[in-house]
Amino acid sequence: MLSIRPSSRPLISTQLQISRIDFKIRTIELDGKKIKLQIWDTAGQERFRTITTAYYRGAMGIMLVYDVTNEKSFENIKNWIRNIEENASADVEKMLLGNKCELTEKRQVSKERGEQLAVEYGIKFMETSAKSSINVEEAFYTLARDIKAKMEKKLVNMFFQYDSAFFFCFSL
Repeated sequence: MLSIRPSSRPLISTQLQISRIDFKIRTIELDGKKIKLQIWDTAGQERFRTITTAYYRGAMGIMLVYDVTNEKSFENIKNWIRNIEENASADVEKMLLGNKCELTEKRQVSKERGEQLAVEYGIKFMETSAKSSINVEEAFYTLARDIKAKMEKKLVNMFFQYDSAFFFCFSL
């Protein structure tokens, strides 16, 4: 599980026993602001697909993680993306991660295939290793930055819509 990797930053972890979904809260500092991440790690288990759809609705970002040593986990990514498109907000940020990249001798999915799939869906891609701490922090920070940028853009757009409506009222 990608988010389990120890870090110097505080992490609170609880496991929801009913569904085997690991829930964590982590606070990071991003551009001088503290941001609280609520991480729901479903470990991609097919048997929990119906349970996880309920978690998509409020999500602002979703990391799709496959195991580079397991072809089947990579093949399942398209199903998960379809499920997300059906159940999550249309503007949810998504990121594709190929985990266990340190296991080069056991690799079944090339980095290029991961990159191609990410391009196909218009999402970012990274290879990671939870065990070796490769790109795990970077992945969380990248997704958090993308979410923050999208939220700031929405606020600016809302301001301009309000401002022009306000201006229009005065011009009457």
